[in-house]
Amino acid sequence: MRLRLTLINRDYTRLWFGQAVSSVGDAVFSTTLVLWVATVLVKGKPWAPQAVSGVVLATGIAVLCVGPVAGVFVDRWDKRATMLRTEVVRGGLVAVLAAVSFLPAGDLPIGVWLGLIYGTVLVLNAASQFFAPARFSVIAELVTGEADRARAAGIAQATGQTAWIIGPPLAAPLLFTVGLQWALLFNAVSYLVSYIAIRSVDVRPAPAAGRDRPGAERPGLVKEFTAGVRFFAGSRFLVALLLLAVIGQFGIGALGTLNVFFATRNLDVSARLYGYLGMAMGIGGILGALGSGRVVQWIGARRTTWMGLLVSGTLLVLYSRQVVFPAAVALLFVFAVPLTMLNTAMSPLLLAAAPREFRGRVVAVFYPATQLASMLAAVVSGWLASNGLRDFSGSVAGLRFGPIDTILTTAGVVIVLSGVYARIALPVTDTAPADASGTAPTDPAASDPAPTDPAPSEPALEKGAP
Repeated sequence: MRLRLTLINRDYTRLWFGQAVSSVGDAVFSTTLVLWVATVLVKGKPWAPQAVSGVVLATGIAVLCVGPVAGVFVDRWDKRATMLRTEVVRGGLVAVLAAVSFLPAGDLPIGVWLGLIYGTVLVLNAASQFFAPARFSVIAELVTGEADRARAAGIAQATGQTAWIIGPPLAAPLLFTVGLQWALLFNAVSYLVSYIAIRSVDVRPAPAAGRDRPGAERPGLVKEFTAGVRFFAGSRFLVALLLLAVIGQFGIGALGTLNVFFATRNLDVSARLYGYLGMAMGIGGILGALGSGRVVQWIGARRTTWMGLLVSGTLLVLYSRQVVFPAAVALLFVFAVPLTMLNTAMSPLLLAAAPREFRGRVVAVFYPATQLASMLAAVVSGWLASNGLRDFSGSVAGLRFGPIDTILTTAGVVIVLSGVYARIALPVTDTAPADASGTAPTDPAASDPAPTDPAPSEPALEKGAP
C-alpha cells in the first residue's frame, strides 16, 4: 500500500508545508515577545499589561492603515510574486531584530526596546496585509470543488492549531535557556522555508476580466478601492458576517492580551508554564477542525456558528473563574473546540461571496475591521487591568472577583452575545443570501473553476495567543 503524502494536490501540499513551518515560527515569535516583555523587560511594572497590549496595538495599526489599500494592489499584482516579496521582507526584518537582541537588555532603555518591538511588529503585519489576500487568491487557483474547499478549511484550521501546540511550549524554553535572539532567528528561518515552498508552486491565474484586455484603461486606486467597498457593503450576507466577527472579536481579543497575567496571578504559576495554555488551545483546535466538517454536515453551518459562539463564550466565563492550573488547561482545551468549529463553518460562507476580481478587496475590508475590534479589545483590556480595574476587588454570591478574571468574564459574555446575534442575523439556509441588489453574490465555483481559500491562518474570530 502506497503512503499518500499529498493534501488535495501537489502544489497545495507544497504551499501548505511552507505555511505550516511559518505558522510555527509565528507562534514562537508571538509567544516569545509576550513573555519577554511581560517577564523580563517590564517585570514588576504596574503598566506591564499596557506594554503587552502595545504589541497587539501595533498589529492593529498596520492592518487598519495598510490593509484596505493592500487589497487593491494585490488584485492588480502577480499573486505568487507578491507572496515571495513579503516573505523576504518579513524574514529579513526578524533577522535584524534578532541581531539587535544579542545586546543585553540593560544596554538600551525600556522605551527603545519597546519601540523596536512595536516597530518590527508593525512592519511585519503591514507586509502580511499583502501576503494574506495574495495567498487567498493563490489557493483559490490551486483548489477546486466544494468538497476540497471544505477540506482545505479543515486542514488549515488544524495546521494553525498544531502550530500553537508546538510553538508556545518551544518558545518558553528558547527564551529562558538560550535567549530571545534564538527564538527570533527560528522565526526568520521559518520565513525562508515558506519562501522556498512558494517558489516551488506552479500558479497560472487567469487574467482579471476587463482590466487586462488590450487597450483597456485601468481604473484609479481610489475607484478600485471604492468599488470593493461598495461590493462588500451591498452584500447583506458579508455585512452580517463582518458584524458577527467584530462582536466576537471584542471578547476573544481580551484573552490574548491578559492570559499571561491570568496564569501568573490568578492561577499562581510560573511564566515557564504559560506555553502549555497555548498548547491546550492548539490540541482543542485540532480536534475542532477535524470534527468541524462532520458537525457542519450534521447541523449546518449556521447552527454550528451560533451554537459555537454560545458554547465558547460560556466556557470562557468558566475559565475566568479557575484558580487551579490543570483545570484551567482543561477548560482552555475544551474552549478551543467549538471556537475552531465555528471558524471553519464561517469561512466557506465568506469565501462563496468573494468573486475572483474582488478577492483581495473583500479580504482588505473584512480583516481590517475585525483587527480593529481586536486592537480595541487589547487596548481596553490592557488599560483596565493596568489602571481602571487595577485595584478592583469584589464578590458576587460568594465568588470573588479581581481585575483580570472580571475582564475575561466580561469577554465571555460578549462572545455569548455575538452568538445571540448570529442566531438572529445569519440566514436560515447554509448558503449566502442575495445581496442588497436582489441578486445572489457571485460564487467562484459557478463563474470559474477555482474556489476561494478559507484563509485559515486568519479566521473570522482570531485565536488569541493565550
